[in-house]
Amino acid sequence: MAINKAQRVGVFVDVQNMYYSAKQFYKSKVNFANVLKSAVNGRSVIRAIAYVIRADIGEEQSFFDALDKIGFEVKAKDLQVFVGGAKKGDWDIGIAMDMIELAPKLDTLVLVSGDGDFVDLLRHLKHALGCRVEVMAFGKSTSSKLKDAADEFIDMDQHGQFYLRAAKHEKPASSPAKAEKPESL
Repeated sequence: MAINKAQRVGVFVDVQNMYYSAKQFYKSKVNFANVLKSAVNGRSVIRAIAYVIRADIGEEQSFFDALDKIGFEVKAKDLQVFVGGAKKGDWDIGIAMDMIELAPKLDTLVLVSGDGDFVDLLRHLKHALGCRVEVMAFGKSTSSKLKDAADEFIDMDQHGQFYLRAAKHEKPASSPAKAEKPESL
């Protein structure tokens, strides 16, 4: 499908979902600059929000600063630790609220997450609010229902080297826009 470059785009990144998918399947980290570049795809970005959990780990502030520097608005919340040691940290409701609130100002909303909890949200954005919704995630860890609910699914597994951070001794991967790719990239 041809991309309308005049579209107003919002990008909403579930950082924890992407972090754990990359770690589990590739033993690597996500290249969020390339994720943003691909999600925007030459269109007019109105908002790009990265949702993170603060866990008081030494390097996390520099990571949050790096996200800000590449163009993300960073929204952070603290990791909840319950009596007994259980931990919880997710942004599902916050992401959903932001997407619904920003939808009237956008033509396309790009959700960067494979979490199936967002299926009803995508359906609402499409059918009740008339927006185009795209999902970007690693296909191996993405809910099949989420893929079906999206107008377009961009499988980051297809161009893993582009979406993953190269080890310091490796040459950076070229953009899927320059490599053989599906039309949507």
